[in-house]
This record gives sequence, structure tokens and C-alpha cells, in this order.
Amino acid sequence: TTPRAEFALEGSVFVGGAVVQWLRDGLHAIKASAEVQALAQSVPDSGGVIVVPAFTGLGAPYWNPDARGTITGLTRGSTVAHIARAALESIAYQSAALLQAMSRDAVQAGGAPVVELRVDGGACVNDLLMQFQADLLGIPVIRPAVTETTALGAAYLAGLATGVYHGTDELTELWRAERRFLPTLAAERARELMEHWEHAVRQTVL
Repeated sequence: TTPRAEFALEGSVFVGGAVVQWLRDGLHAIKASAEVQALAQSVPDSGGVIVVPAFTGLGAPYWNPDARGTITGLTRGSTVAHIARAALESIAYQSAALLQAMSRDAVQAGGAPVVELRVDGGACVNDLLMQFQADLLGIPVIRPAVTETTALGAAYLAGLATGVYHGTDELTELWRAERRFLPTLAAERARELMEHWEHAVRQTVL
């Protein structure tokens, strides 16, 4: 039989998890990346601070190569913990803006909106980030048992090519969730937070 063509919709965020490396290597706010959650959780919220890590411009859905990173909302009471929390939250804000754009495009094309987000990679082990992501999007965020999905996918493709696996249905059966993060934030509050983020994004253009 002729293989069916399948397509993936991709969106590029230029600086996501790398913002934690910047906290470590640029600001020296932490000694190891794993310390960021404890530092961010030492304050109840970002205190109005918003970090837009446009160090190399902004990717999707903004596509602005001239944008530059900003830290806004600073007050006399702002601390490095507030900046760390805002930096961590910037990953969720960028992902939310991207997923919302994808959802709008899907609906306009006659498809369905995004109803859950399956995550992977190093940043997804951060519980604070995953919960904030679910809160912003208003949908469940699901962390798999194996978070290095790129490497796992390469192994699955090799297995399909060599006959270890007989089809993608078999691979679907192998997938396991480790934890589901359910939204706890009111939708109106999530919209307010995204509006504050978009305002901060507009300030990144010189």
C-alpha cells in the first residue's frame, strides 16, 4: 500500500529553556539549572516582573528579529527570585502564545482547537513551569514517563525501519504519562496575564 503523507505543524521559540542557562551563566543567579525551581518558588509570584528573553529576536508567532530582551515591572521590592520566576514563566508565556496561534489556525482551517499539551525535554521536569503552562492555556499539560521524546522518536523510527515495531499503532500503545497538570487559574485571570505578556513583548522593539 502507498504510505499516507502526514504533516506536523511546527512553531519556533528562539529562547525557551535556554533562559535558565542565562540565569545560571549570565546573571549567576543559580549555580545549577536544577536550582531554578526552588529559587522561583521562594516567592509567591513574579511580583509583576516580566522577562522577555528576546536575546536573538522573537520567533513564532511574533517573527521579529529586531526585538531585544527586556525585564519590565521592576520595583524596589523586586529580587533575583522574582526575576528567576519571571524568566521561568517566560517559557510558558511564549509557548502559550504559540499554542493559541496554532489553535486559531486549526479552527479557521476547519479543525479542532488544541485540547491538551504533551510536553518533553529538560524544562518539562520543572513542576512549577508545567503548572503555570496549564494555567495559562486552560488545558491539561501531560508529562510523559520518558521526557527525551526526540531520542525516543529516533529509536522508534529505527525500530519501524528494521521490523522491531510493526506500525505506529504499536508505538502509541507504548506511550505512558507520568503526570497530568490540570489548570487551576480562572480563564479571565489567564487572559489578563497574557495581556501583560503581550504588552511586555511590544516593549522589546527598539
